[in-house]
Amino acid sequence: MLEQELFDLLEGTSDAAFVLSDDDEICSWNKAAEKLFGYTAAEALHKTLPNLLYGRGPLGCEMQAENCSVRCRADKHLEIPNFDLEVKVRSGRRIWVNVSTIRHQHPRNQRCLIVHLARDITDRKKIEDLLHKMLELSRQLSNLREVALRPVPITPLSDQEKEILRSFSMGKNSAEIARALGITLQTLRNHLHHINQKLNTHNRLEAVTHAMQRKLL
Repeated sequence: MLEQELFDLLEGTSDAAFVLSDDDEICSWNKAAEKLFGYTAAEALHKTLPNLLYGRGPLGCEMQAENCSVRCRADKHLEIPNFDLEVKVRSGRRIWVNVSTIRHQHPRNQRCLIVHLARDITDRKKIEDLLHKMLELSRQLSNLREVALRPVPITPLSDQEKEILRSFSMGKNSAEIARALGITLQTLRNHLHHINQKLNTHNRLEAVTHAMQRKLL
């Protein structure tokens, strides 16, 4: 009776609410869960969460039955942190949800139920991803600026080394440049190594940027 009262109570929350039984099967699935995930209660009940939503954590780890719920412990006051989960809804679209967890233990039979409350955070994740990309781009631009401000090399570039950098700056690939110069790819790599040593750069992009900024080409 108490369990049914809990299920009825969860119907009134705006969060997607679902309950896992002792054997990790879904035993309650409210209307908000139907709306968010696209599965009806009839489709969700008695299934395990990983087999229904195919969830993945922030690091790409797939959700397993043994870690999608939190067992009742002796310390009932131990706080259970929220977690983010990427799930596949019924339409096939993947969304991000933030999940809260509540333990519910029956006072008589000691049966433990795990209540999960989920809300859609897909837009927030997109903003976080965009911010991360912007920060990475800013870092790359800062590195390129640092390369551009390095002093002119003491040892000048040879005509062939300049031609190699000029070709890379025009978008040609290694095979095209080696073929045009009549050299092997290994010889081309050796030239790039010497170029980076002369310019104090670490890769082809830095070398081309540095040479163009210093008008060495």
